[in-house]
Amino acid sequence: MKRLLTGILVLCFSFINIVYANQPETVATAAETANLSLSAKSAVVMEANSGTLIYEKDKDKELPPASVTKVMSLLLIFQEIDSGRLKLTDNVTVSEHAASMGGSQVFLEPSEVQTVETLIKCVVVSSANDAVVALAEHIAGSEEGFVKRMNQEAKKLGMRHTTFKNACGLDEKGHVTTAYDIALMSRELTTKHPDIFKYTNIWMDTITHKTKKGTKEFGLSNTNKMIRQYNGCTGLKTGSTSTAKFCLSATAARNGVNLIAVVMASDDSKTRIKDASALLDYGFANCQVMEDVTTAKEIGKIKVAKGKKENVSYSDHMKVKVINIKGNQKNIKKEIKTKSLTAPVKKGQTIGTIIYKNGNQILMKKEIKASENVEKMDYLTSLWRIAGKYF
Repeated sequence: MKRLLTGILVLCFSFINIVYANQPETVATAAETANLSLSAKSAVVMEANSGTLIYEKDKDKELPPASVTKVMSLLLIFQEIDSGRLKLTDNVTVSEHAASMGGSQVFLEPSEVQTVETLIKCVVVSSANDAVVALAEHIAGSEEGFVKRMNQEAKKLGMRHTTFKNACGLDEKGHVTTAYDIALMSRELTTKHPDIFKYTNIWMDTITHKTKKGTKEFGLSNTNKMIRQYNGCTGLKTGSTSTAKFCLSATAARNGVNLIAVVMASDDSKTRIKDASALLDYGFANCQVMEDVTTAKEIGKIKVAKGKKENVSYSDHMKVKVINIKGNQKNIKKEIKTKSLTAPVKKGQTIGTIIYKNGNQILMKKEIKASENVEKMDYLTSLWRIAGKYF
Protein backbone atom coordinates (compact mmCIF):
# COMPACT_ATOMS: atom_id res chain seq x y z
CA MET A 1 0.00 0.00 0.00
CA LYS A 2 1.45 3.32 -1.08
CA ARG A 3 2.19 5.86 1.64
CA LEU A 4 0.82 9.39 1.21
CA LEU A 5 3.68 11.77 0.52
CA THR A 6 2.51 14.30 3.06
CA GLY A 7 1.61 11.76 5.74
CA ILE A 8 3.46 11.17 8.96
CA LEU A 9 4.90 7.75 9.64
CA VAL A 10 5.07 7.18 13.40
CA LEU A 11 7.35 4.32 14.34
CA CYS A 12 8.18 3.00 17.76
CA PHE A 13 11.74 1.76 17.71
CA SER A 14 14.35 0.12 19.84
CA PHE A 15 17.57 2.04 20.27
CA ILE A 16 20.87 0.22 19.90
CA ASN A 17 24.30 0.91 21.35
CA ILE A 18 23.03 2.62 24.49
CA VAL A 19 25.85 4.42 26.25
CA TYR A 20 25.29 5.99 29.66
CA ALA A 21 27.39 9.03 30.52
CA ASN A 22 28.57 8.93 34.15
CA GLN A 23 25.28 7.63 35.49
CA PRO A 24 25.00 6.42 39.12
CA GLU A 25 22.76 3.46 39.86
CA THR A 26 20.09 5.54 41.58
CA VAL A 27 19.25 9.09 40.52
CA ALA A 28 16.24 11.21 41.45
CA THR A 29 13.88 11.49 38.49
CA ALA A 30 12.42 14.91 39.34
CA ALA A 31 14.52 18.06 39.29
CA GLU A 32 12.89 19.32 42.48
CA THR A 33 14.05 16.29 44.50
CA ALA A 34 17.76 16.83 43.88
CA ASN A 35 19.63 18.33 46.82
CA LEU A 36 22.63 20.10 45.34
CA SER A 37 23.15 22.57 48.21
CA LEU A 38 23.72 25.53 45.91
CA SER A 39 24.54 28.96 47.26
CA ALA A 40 23.13 30.54 44.10
CA LYS A 41 19.73 32.17 44.44
CA SER A 42 18.68 30.81 41.06
CA ALA A 43 20.07 28.02 38.88
CA VAL A 44 19.33 25.64 36.01
CA VAL A 45 21.06 22.93 34.03
CA MET A 46 19.80 22.32 30.51
CA GLU A 47 20.53 19.72 27.83
CA ALA A 48 21.57 21.96 24.95
CA ASN A 49 20.30 20.02 21.95
CA SER A 50 16.67 19.60 23.02
CA GLY A 51 16.47 22.42 25.55
CA THR A 52 15.31 19.97 28.22
CA LEU A 53 15.68 21.19 31.79
CA ILE A 54 17.36 18.61 33.99
CA TYR A 55 17.41 20.68 37.19
CA GLU A 56 16.08 24.05 38.29
CA LYS A 57 16.09 26.23 41.38
CA ASP A 58 13.85 29.31 41.18
CA LYS A 59 14.46 29.37 37.43
CA ASP A 60 12.18 32.38 36.83
CA LYS A 61 13.48 34.59 39.65
CA GLU A 62 14.31 37.98 38.11
CA LEU A 63 17.83 39.08 39.03
CA PRO A 64 20.55 41.33 37.59
CA PRO A 65 22.84 39.23 35.35
CA ALA A 66 25.99 41.40 35.31
CA SER A 67 28.23 40.57 32.33
CA VAL A 68 26.32 37.37 31.49
CA THR A 69 24.26 39.98 29.60
CA LYS A 70 26.97 39.76 26.96
CA VAL A 71 25.66 36.35 25.87
CA MET A 72 22.81 38.19 24.16
CA SER A 73 25.17 40.84 22.77
CA LEU A 74 27.39 38.11 21.33
CA LEU A 75 24.36 36.32 19.87
CA LEU A 76 23.42 39.45 17.90
CA ILE A 77 27.04 40.01 16.86
CA PHE A 78 27.36 36.45 15.51
CA GLN A 79 24.02 36.76 13.75
CA GLU A 80 25.43 39.77 11.91
CA ILE A 81 28.59 37.86 11.00
CA ASP A 82 26.74 34.77 9.77
CA SER A 83 24.39 36.92 7.69
CA GLY A 84 27.36 38.57 5.95
CA ARG A 85 26.48 42.05 7.18
CA LEU A 86 29.53 42.08 9.45
CA LYS A 87 33.01 40.68 8.85
CA LEU A 88 35.65 39.71 11.37
CA THR A 89 38.12 41.90 9.49
CA ASP A 90 35.92 45.02 9.56
CA ASN A 91 37.39 47.97 11.44
CA VAL A 92 35.49 49.51 14.35
CA THR A 93 36.20 53.04 15.59
CA VAL A 94 35.77 53.41 19.34
CA SER A 95 33.47 56.23 20.44
CA GLU A 96 33.74 58.47 23.50
CA HIS A 97 30.74 56.65 24.94
CA ALA A 98 32.24 53.19 24.47
CA ALA A 99 35.59 54.27 25.89
CA SER A 100 33.87 55.70 28.98
CA MET A 101 32.51 52.34 30.15
CA GLY A 102 33.57 51.41 33.66
CA GLY A 103 33.88 47.99 35.21
CA SER A 104 35.69 45.26 33.31
CA GLN A 105 37.44 46.80 30.30
CA VAL A 106 40.48 46.67 28.02
CA PHE A 107 40.96 50.46 28.19
CA LEU A 108 40.06 51.35 24.62
CA GLU A 109 40.54 55.02 23.80
CA PRO A 110 38.27 57.35 21.80
CA SER A 111 38.99 57.12 18.04
CA GLU A 112 41.03 53.93 18.52
CA VAL A 113 40.43 51.45 15.71
CA GLN A 114 40.21 47.70 16.26
CA THR A 115 38.91 44.83 14.13
CA VAL A 116 35.62 43.09 14.90
CA GLU A 117 37.49 39.89 15.75
CA THR A 118 39.81 41.65 18.20
CA LEU A 119 36.84 43.22 19.97
CA ILE A 120 35.00 39.88 20.12
CA LYS A 121 38.08 38.39 21.75
CA CYS A 122 38.07 41.21 24.30
CA VAL A 123 34.39 40.62 25.06
CA VAL A 124 34.58 36.84 25.39
CA VAL A 125 37.94 36.48 27.13
CA SER A 126 38.15 39.61 29.29
CA SER A 127 34.45 40.54 29.47
CA ALA A 128 35.31 44.03 28.23
CA ASN A 129 32.45 46.52 28.57
CA ASP A 130 34.13 49.07 26.31
CA ALA A 131 34.61 46.50 23.55
CA VAL A 132 31.02 45.22 23.56
CA VAL A 133 29.60 48.76 23.48
CA ALA A 134 31.90 49.65 20.57
CA LEU A 135 30.56 46.63 18.66
CA ALA A 136 26.98 47.48 19.60
CA GLU A 137 27.34 51.02 18.25
CA HIS A 138 29.03 49.78 15.07
CA ILE A 139 26.16 47.36 14.38
CA ALA A 140 23.12 49.41 15.39
CA GLY A 141 24.37 53.01 15.29
CA SER A 142 23.96 53.46 19.03
CA GLU A 143 23.94 51.38 22.17
CA GLU A 144 20.25 52.24 22.63
CA GLY A 145 19.45 50.88 19.17
CA PHE A 146 21.38 47.70 19.91
CA VAL A 147 19.64 47.22 23.26
CA LYS A 148 16.30 47.49 21.48
CA ARG A 149 17.40 44.59 19.26
CA MET A 150 18.50 42.64 22.33
CA ASN A 151 15.03 42.92 23.83
CA GLN A 152 13.39 41.99 20.54
CA GLU A 153 15.55 38.85 20.32
CA ALA A 154 14.78 38.02 23.95
CA LYS A 155 11.07 38.13 23.18
CA LYS A 156 11.58 35.97 20.11
CA LEU A 157 13.41 33.34 22.18
CA GLY A 158 10.65 33.23 24.79
CA MET A 159 12.67 34.99 27.49
CA ARG A 160 9.60 36.18 29.37
CA HIS A 161 11.32 37.57 32.43
CA THR A 162 14.10 39.55 30.76
CA THR A 163 14.58 43.27 30.20
CA PHE A 164 17.91 44.62 28.99
CA LYS A 165 18.88 48.23 29.66
CA ASN A 166 22.43 48.13 28.30
CA ALA A 167 24.70 45.94 26.18
CA CYS A 168 27.37 45.18 28.76
CA GLY A 169 25.62 44.25 32.01
CA LEU A 170 26.55 47.13 34.29
CA ASP A 171 24.02 47.50 37.10
CA GLU A 172 21.03 49.55 36.02
CA LYS A 173 17.54 49.65 37.49
CA GLY A 174 15.24 47.29 35.60
CA HIS A 175 18.09 45.40 33.91
CA VAL A 176 17.06 41.85 34.85
CA THR A 177 16.83 38.30 33.58
CA THR A 178 16.52 34.77 34.99
CA ALA A 179 18.59 31.60 35.07
CA TYR A 180 16.19 29.93 32.62
CA ASP A 181 16.24 32.88 30.23
CA ILE A 182 20.06 32.92 30.31
CA ALA A 183 20.02 29.22 29.41
CA LEU A 184 17.72 29.96 26.46
CA MET A 185 20.00 32.63 24.98
CA SER A 186 23.12 30.57 25.75
CA ARG A 187 21.60 27.65 23.88
CA GLU A 188 20.76 29.84 20.89
CA LEU A 189 24.29 31.24 20.76
CA THR A 190 26.15 27.95 21.14
CA THR A 191 23.96 25.72 18.96
CA LYS A 192 23.39 28.19 16.12
CA HIS A 193 26.83 29.86 16.21
CA PRO A 194 29.39 27.26 17.36
CA ASP A 195 32.26 29.51 16.23
CA ILE A 196 31.86 31.19 19.63
CA PHE A 197 33.88 28.30 21.07
CA LYS A 198 36.95 29.46 19.15
CA TYR A 199 37.05 32.36 21.59
CA THR A 200 35.63 30.91 24.82
CA ASN A 201 38.50 28.42 25.03
CA ILE A 202 41.24 31.07 24.84
CA TRP A 203 43.04 31.13 28.18
CA MET A 204 45.40 34.05 27.58
CA ASP A 205 46.08 36.34 24.63
CA THR A 206 47.13 39.88 23.80
CA ILE A 207 45.80 42.79 21.76
CA THR A 208 47.65 45.82 20.47
CA HIS A 209 46.49 49.34 21.21
CA LYS A 210 47.37 51.84 18.46
CA THR A 211 46.55 55.37 19.56
CA LYS A 212 48.00 58.87 19.43
CA LYS A 213 50.00 57.93 22.48
CA GLY A 214 51.74 55.16 20.57
CA THR A 215 51.56 51.38 20.31
CA LYS A 216 51.41 49.02 23.26
CA GLU A 217 50.29 45.50 24.02
CA PHE A 218 47.54 44.64 26.48
CA GLY A 219 47.11 41.19 28.02
CA LEU A 220 43.84 39.28 28.04
CA SER A 221 43.07 36.62 30.66
CA ASN A 222 39.96 34.48 30.61
CA THR A 223 37.52 35.35 33.38
CA ASN A 224 35.98 31.86 33.19
CA LYS A 225 38.36 29.71 35.24
CA MET A 226 36.14 26.67 34.70
CA ILE A 227 37.71 26.02 31.31
CA ARG A 228 40.83 24.97 33.23
CA GLN A 229 39.13 23.51 36.29
CA TYR A 230 36.22 21.43 34.97
CA ASN A 231 36.61 18.44 32.67
CA GLY A 232 34.82 19.17 29.40
CA CYS A 233 34.08 22.84 30.03
CA THR A 234 33.83 24.76 26.72
CA GLY A 235 32.68 28.23 27.88
CA LEU A 236 30.74 30.49 28.20
CA LYS A 237 30.38 33.73 30.18
CA THR A 238 30.97 35.04 33.67
CA GLY A 239 29.55 38.12 35.36
CA SER A 240 29.83 39.88 38.69
CA THR A 241 28.87 43.20 40.26
CA SER A 242 28.18 44.26 43.83
CA THR A 243 24.44 44.01 43.13
CA ALA A 244 24.35 40.91 40.95
CA LYS A 245 26.98 39.07 43.01
CA PHE A 246 28.59 36.20 41.03
CA CYS A 247 26.87 34.80 37.94
CA LEU A 248 27.91 32.27 35.30
CA SER A 249 26.60 30.54 32.20
CA ALA A 250 28.83 27.49 31.83
CA THR A 251 28.83 25.11 28.85
CA ALA A 252 30.40 21.66 28.87
CA ALA A 253 30.56 18.59 26.63
CA ARG A 254 31.25 14.94 27.48
CA ASN A 255 30.62 11.77 25.48
CA GLY A 256 28.34 13.55 23.03
CA VAL A 257 26.29 15.29 25.74
CA ASN A 258 26.24 19.11 25.70
CA LEU A 259 25.03 20.94 28.79
CA ILE A 260 24.40 24.51 29.88
CA ALA A 261 24.56 25.32 33.59
CA VAL A 262 23.50 28.76 34.84
CA VAL A 263 23.99 30.16 38.33
CA MET A 264 22.91 33.59 39.50
CA ALA A 265 23.89 35.45 42.67
CA SER A 266 26.42 32.98 44.05
CA ASP A 267 28.31 34.24 47.09
CA ASP A 268 31.79 34.51 45.54
CA SER A 269 33.82 33.43 42.51
CA LYS A 270 34.88 30.08 44.01
CA THR A 271 31.32 29.25 45.06
CA ARG A 272 30.11 30.19 41.59
CA ILE A 273 32.41 27.54 40.12
CA LYS A 274 31.39 25.02 42.79
CA ASP A 275 27.70 25.62 42.05
CA ALA A 276 28.14 25.35 38.27
CA SER A 277 30.28 22.20 38.63
CA ALA A 278 27.63 20.56 40.82
CA LEU A 279 24.96 21.37 38.23
CA LEU A 280 27.02 19.95 35.36
CA ASP A 281 27.87 16.81 37.33
CA TYR A 282 24.17 16.30 38.01
CA GLY A 283 23.33 16.90 34.34
CA PHE A 284 25.89 14.43 33.01
CA ALA A 285 24.73 11.85 35.56
CA ASN A 286 21.17 12.11 34.28
CA CYS A 287 21.75 12.06 30.53
CA GLN A 288 22.00 9.03 28.31
CA VAL A 289 23.33 8.91 24.76
CA MET A 290 21.55 6.59 22.38
CA GLU A 291 22.30 5.80 18.75
CA ASP A 292 19.72 5.03 16.10
CA VAL A 293 19.96 4.28 12.39
CA THR A 294 17.17 5.19 9.97
CA THR A 295 17.15 3.17 6.76
CA ALA A 296 15.65 3.86 3.35
CA LYS A 297 13.22 0.99 3.98
CA GLU A 298 11.70 2.96 6.89
CA ILE A 299 11.40 6.17 4.87
CA GLY A 300 10.21 4.68 1.60
CA LYS A 301 10.16 6.34 -1.80
CA ILE A 302 10.08 10.12 -1.96
CA LYS A 303 8.32 11.09 -5.17
CA VAL A 304 8.95 14.16 -7.30
CA ALA A 305 6.08 15.60 -9.31
CA LYS A 306 6.87 16.72 -12.89
CA GLY A 307 10.45 15.48 -12.62
CA LYS A 308 12.62 13.59 -15.11
CA LYS A 309 12.90 11.01 -12.35
CA GLU A 310 9.83 9.91 -10.45
CA ASN A 311 11.72 9.55 -7.14
CA VAL A 312 14.64 11.34 -5.56
CA SER A 313 17.45 9.44 -3.85
CA TYR A 314 18.82 10.14 -0.37
CA SER A 315 21.15 8.48 2.13
CA ASP A 316 19.93 4.99 2.95
CA HIS A 317 21.75 4.84 6.29
CA MET A 318 21.28 7.85 8.58
CA LYS A 319 22.92 7.47 11.97
CA VAL A 320 22.16 9.89 14.80
CA LYS A 321 22.93 10.26 18.49
CA VAL A 322 19.93 11.13 20.61
CA ILE A 323 20.23 12.52 24.13
CA ASN A 324 17.53 11.44 26.55
CA ILE A 325 17.03 12.28 30.23
CA LYS A 326 17.25 9.34 32.60
CA GLY A 327 14.10 8.69 34.61
CA ASN A 328 11.70 9.86 31.92
CA GLN A 329 9.48 6.81 31.48
CA LYS A 330 7.56 7.94 28.42
CA ASN A 331 8.04 5.98 25.21
CA ILE A 332 10.55 7.41 22.80
CA LYS A 333 9.16 7.57 19.29
CA LYS A 334 10.45 8.44 15.88
CA GLU A 335 8.41 10.39 13.33
CA ILE A 336 9.37 10.56 9.69
CA LYS A 337 7.94 13.44 7.69
CA THR A 338 8.56 13.78 3.95
CA LYS A 339 7.79 16.79 1.81
CA SER A 340 5.60 17.01 -1.26
CA LEU A 341 8.16 17.75 -3.97
CA THR A 342 7.88 19.30 -7.40
CA ALA A 343 10.83 19.43 -9.81
CA PRO A 344 13.39 20.83 -9.93
CA VAL A 345 14.97 19.37 -6.79
CA LYS A 346 18.56 20.30 -5.97
CA LYS A 347 21.18 18.06 -4.40
CA GLY A 348 21.40 18.86 -0.68
CA GLN A 349 17.82 20.17 -0.55
CA THR A 350 15.84 19.18 2.55
CA ILE A 351 13.20 16.67 1.48
CA GLY A 352 12.09 15.41 4.86
CA THR A 353 12.75 15.31 8.59
CA ILE A 354 13.29 12.57 11.15
CA ILE A 355 12.02 13.67 14.58
CA TYR A 356 12.81 11.90 17.84
CA LYS A 357 10.39 12.55 20.70
CA ASN A 358 9.95 11.56 24.32
CA GLY A 359 6.29 12.28 24.85
CA ASN A 360 5.79 15.84 23.60
CA GLN A 361 9.46 16.73 24.10
CA ILE A 362 11.47 16.90 20.87
CA LEU A 363 14.87 15.34 21.54
CA MET A 364 16.42 15.57 18.09
CA LYS A 365 15.66 16.55 14.51
CA LYS A 366 17.57 15.10 11.56
CA GLU A 367 17.01 16.47 8.07
CA ILE A 368 16.70 14.12 5.10
CA LYS A 369 18.54 15.66 2.16
CA ALA A 370 18.44 14.88 -1.54
CA SER A 371 21.61 13.19 -2.78
CA GLU A 372 21.01 14.14 -6.42
CA ASN A 373 19.48 16.76 -8.70
CA VAL A 374 16.12 16.03 -10.28
CA GLU A 375 15.40 18.23 -13.28
CA LYS A 376 12.02 19.24 -14.60
CA MET A 377 10.39 16.77 -16.93
CA ASP A 378 10.80 17.67 -20.60
CA TYR A 379 8.32 16.94 -23.40
CA LEU A 380 10.02 13.71 -24.54
CA THR A 381 10.18 12.29 -21.01
CA SER A 382 6.52 13.12 -20.58
CA LEU A 383 5.60 11.20 -23.76
CA TRP A 384 7.63 8.15 -22.76
CA ARG A 385 6.03 8.12 -19.32
CA ILE A 386 2.50 8.33 -20.75
CA ALA A 387 3.31 5.62 -23.28
CA GLY A 388 4.67 3.39 -20.53
CA LYS A 389 1.39 3.56 -18.65
CA TYR A 390 -0.66 2.32 -21.63
CA PHE A 391 1.72 -0.10 -23.33
